[in-house]
Formats: sequence, structure tokens, C-alpha cells
Amino acid sequence: MAGTRSKQTVRGMIQSMVVILAAVAVIYVFVPHGGTSEPVKTVDYRVEQLTAQRAAPYPVQAPVGLPKGWKATSVSYAQGSGHAWHLGFLDPEEQYVAVEQGTGPSDRFVATVSKDASKTSQTQQVGGETWQRWKGSKYNALVRREHGSTTAVTGTAPYGQLAQMAAALKAEKPESSASSAK
Repeated sequence: MAGTRSKQTVRGMIQSMVVILAAVAVIYVFVPHGGTSEPVKTVDYRVEQLTAQRAAPYPVQAPVGLPKGWKATSVSYAQGSGHAWHLGFLDPEEQYVAVEQGTGPSDRFVATVSKDASKTSQTQQVGGETWQRWKGSKYNALVRREHGSTTAVTGTAPYGQLAQMAAALKAEKPESSASSAK
């Protein structure tokens, strides 16, 4: 009789484990568990843009009138490193697009901000301006040189999205302190 009872205890324990494992499997399959990353936070870049516009020796570019769905995600201005202006976005398809401007050596600057993209022989017309295409394994870029600076619109987005950002770029001058004091 003792042997029968121990067999029932082992059988009951195995049955309990099967039920528990089945419940764990159901929970694993039906409960979302892949989204461990934080949602992308948007930034307001107006203050940094005004600072850069006052300090940079070139007209600082920022987009005006982008369609709904574009999210600004990063912004910086570094006066000491070639007056580098950076403004990063996610486009509506969640692809990265950045506006990069600087006064440093042009080809080296573009290679750095475009993650080692290379200049191609192709150009693209955007808003009446000619932009040079750069192609890379990580980022592509549209590049234009003027006013003693280089502007690169670069990122993981396709050239069409890069061109949409390039077309939206405007250089707005900040109000002078004399006119804002009125």
C-alpha cells in the first residue's frame, strides 16, 4: 500500500507540473514581452536653434512646415568643433533623418555625420537647389555647401525622405536684442 501511495504522489506532482508549464506557455505566447525599449521622446529644439543662430557664422537651417508625423528627437550645437549644428528626427515611417551643419573640412565632416558614406557622382534637385548624393552602408546623405558651411541631410531614411527634409529647411534669423526689447 505504501508503494501505491508514493506512485500517486509522484503522478500528482507530475500532473501539477504539466498544468503549471501549460499555464506558463500560454502566458508567454499571449502576453507581449518584446517591447523592452523606451518610447522615443521628442525634444523642443527652439532654444538651441536660437542659440545656434546667434553663435554660428552661417545661416543655421531648421525645417519649417514638415508634414504631421515627423518627431524631433535630438538637438545640439557645438561652437568649438566646427560650429556643428545637429537636429535629429524620426520620419513618419520611424526612419532616422538628421540635419547636420558645420564649418569643418567638408568631406571629413560629411563622412563623420553620415557614418562613413561616400560621395557619388549623382546630384538631386531639391527646392531649386542642387544637392550632392552620398551613399553609405548605414546612412545616405544629401549634401550642399554654401555660406562657408556644409549642410548634410543624412540618415537611414530613403533619399525621398531626405529630400523632403531638405526642402523644408529654412534659415530664420533670430530677432536682435534691440528689437525684442521693444
